[in-house]
Amino acid sequence: MRGPQVRFCERRGGATCRAYSTRSAAAGKTVAPQPPTLPRPDPEVVADAKRRTFTAEYKLRILDEADAAATQPGAIGSLLRREGLYSSHLVTWRRERQAGILKGLTPHKRGPKTKRNPQEEEIQKLRRENQRLTEELRKAEIIIDVQKKVGAMLGWPLPKADPEEKP
Repeated sequence: MRGPQVRFCERRGGATCRAYSTRSAAAGKTVAPQPPTLPRPDPEVVADAKRRTFTAEYKLRILDEADAAATQPGAIGSLLRREGLYSSHLVTWRRERQAGILKGLTPHKRGPKTKRNPQEEEIQKLRRENQRLTEELRKAEIIIDVQKKVGAMLGWPLPKADPEEKP
């Protein structure tokens, strides 16, 4: 015996329509449709991907393990799966080891190389400071000149200039 079947009425926007519902022979009742259950979204925040870096010691250890595992079939593949590596890693690391570039095995900083010269930075800093102080001196001389002119207009006597000072 088949279970109850319920059809949706398109005119009522998906609500159960009595005209289309079929009754169960055993129960004699109309069965209401169950709303579809959607899986809840995972509230876990996924971290952004980050480039992996490997130390020289780790690379050499993996290369030693790979060389030892070369005699057994499938051992290198299991090593790569266990460590989450690709065969291209081994190829690159073997090339670097063969060329004797132990320094090349260490992770290096990506991006353009800095052309930073500490002496040049110090010179630039001193030039900016010199320019700022020169501008302050120019403004101070203008203010002093204006004060002299205002004093002369108001009849204030000016102090005698020191002979050691620059005119």
